[in-house]
Amino acid sequence: MWSAAEDMALRQAAIDWLRLRTNDGIDPLTSEEISEFTFHGEPFRLVAPQQGIWKPAVLPAALTIRTAYRTEGDTRPYDDEVGVDGLFRYKWRGDDPDHSDNRALRGAQLSGLPLIWLWGVGKALYKPIFPIYLIAEEPAQQQFVVATDGLQHLPATGSGLEEVMRRYVARETLQRLHQPVFRAMVMRAYGTRCCVCELRHSVLLDAAHIVEDRHELGSAAVRNGLSLCKIHHAAYDAGILGVTPETRVEIRSDILTEIDGPLLEHGLKALHGQRLRVLPRAQRDRPDPKLLEIHYERFLAS
Repeated sequence: MWSAAEDMALRQAAIDWLRLRTNDGIDPLTSEEISEFTFHGEPFRLVAPQQGIWKPAVLPAALTIRTAYRTEGDTRPYDDEVGVDGLFRYKWRGDDPDHSDNRALRGAQLSGLPLIWLWGVGKALYKPIFPIYLIAEEPAQQQFVVATDGLQHLPATGSGLEEVMRRYVARETLQRLHQPVFRAMVMRAYGTRCCVCELRHSVLLDAAHIVEDRHELGSAAVRNGLSLCKIHHAAYDAGILGVTPETRVEIRSDILTEIDGPLLEHGLKALHGQRLRVLPRAQRDRPDPKLLEIHYERFLAS
């Protein structure tokens, strides 16, 4: 068994490597790409092929947890979801609290160790979320409570300030877990291209919500998303650019009469009346017309 110092060195090396390989957390990785990690020049497995919880034999606690990808209408073997407090839950393996995998998770929780969460966003495609911490166990529900950072160091004092801080960290956790997964699924569906202008540079693309959606993590969430470059995302949110339920682009009337440089002329005004240039191949991933209608009505009101 490795020492605590070696354990932490490995975890930090894995997080640093994932940060580099995912473009600082932006892009998902395939199973094959994840298998390329090395530590001290030697291959080191970050995930087990058939296991959701991975504890290498040399470590005292779990290193990685995984959530399987599901298409719309499918169910996962375990239902990892958001609790009423806004924090995520990760289910035990089975219902035996003394199962080796559950003990591995409990060891990470009690030691405050950082873990990596691999969230499936496609077949053999995962969005790594790191670091995450298991901050509590709920045996009655057979699950652990997950946070990103900050909450695991917050002492329980019973003060009003502590409650405010916990709500803040819960919101941060929701954003840091939900947004990367949502983005990865939308980018996969749209082939990492802006649906309005077809720009392909990942660092210049966002997954835009059609309507506000803070809790949904299943494939159906893709139907509430559009892959937009940062310019068109800002224009969409500001009510300058609208998309009809029939996926036609419209530009606000006052912008159409405005005289400015080539970006306004070609990047916005010229798009008026065009159809979205990129749509997901799978019908289940295409934007929901009802959600487009809600946003389009707001666009008209602006």
